[in-house]
Amino acid sequence: MKYDSLFSLKRKIAVVVGGAGLLGREIVQGFAELGASVMLADCNKKKGISIAEEMQGLGLDVEFELLDIASEQALIKLISDVHKKHKKIDIWVNCAYPKTKDWGAKFEKIHFSSWRKNIDMHLNGYYLCCKKIMEYMVRQRSGSIINFASIYGMLGPTFSVYQGTKMTMPAAYAAIKGGIINFTRFLAAYGGRYNIRVNSISPGGVWNNQPAQFVRRYVDKVPLDRMADKEDIAGGVIYLASDASKYVTGHNLIIDGGWSII
Repeated sequence: MKYDSLFSLKRKIAVVVGGAGLLGREIVQGFAELGASVMLADCNKKKGISIAEEMQGLGLDVEFELLDIASEQALIKLISDVHKKHKKIDIWVNCAYPKTKDWGAKFEKIHFSSWRKNIDMHLNGYYLCCKKIMEYMVRQRSGSIINFASIYGMLGPTFSVYQGTKMTMPAAYAAIKGGIINFTRFLAAYGGRYNIRVNSISPGGVWNNQPAQFVRRYVDKVPLDRMADKEDIAGGVIYLASDASKYVTGHNLIIDGGWSII
């Protein structure tokens, strides 16, 4: 066994839904640098095209397609477009992060209509993505699906880290991410007979120019004494996408620097 080949993604075809986001962009680049042909799918057309063109300038095989994860027709078109060109889809990553304008409102100020809209866009959007790609991969008899969850889909939030900032942990986020983790287990149990692996990633806090007082309080709770960098999360996704994890399914990979152990 040549172990370096386990992480190679040469001749793999990958779709990254939400690929124009903070983590999505890093995943797209990581996949492409390891040899995959990558479709960056996102609702942000301007940003998605810009990222794809930047990657192409680096000699990487990245294309962009506009996608609303709540649109079944858009998903059917995306899968069809990728299949027409490549005849297969090996890897599908769901890391889109749709949310309403009032995202982050305090619990007592959340309107039911907002709660319902966020559940519909995010959790139900992930369901729709998984349903359509699972249908495709069942016919193909192979594939790896990776869903983005969160440590706050497993744990209650530590509200004290947000004191003195305008930040908080939205209630719908906990429900959505908790649902994604167990939905991933369902899909893994269902897809195993078809050689389809389904796993989730639960990141801790990722550094993104947050207020200094939040970062300080957050890092005080992390055994590794820092927030995650983008590549820390992308590395876990690469592992779950590659043959290095070919006997791993139904797993929720926690990448939080140890936050959840104390």
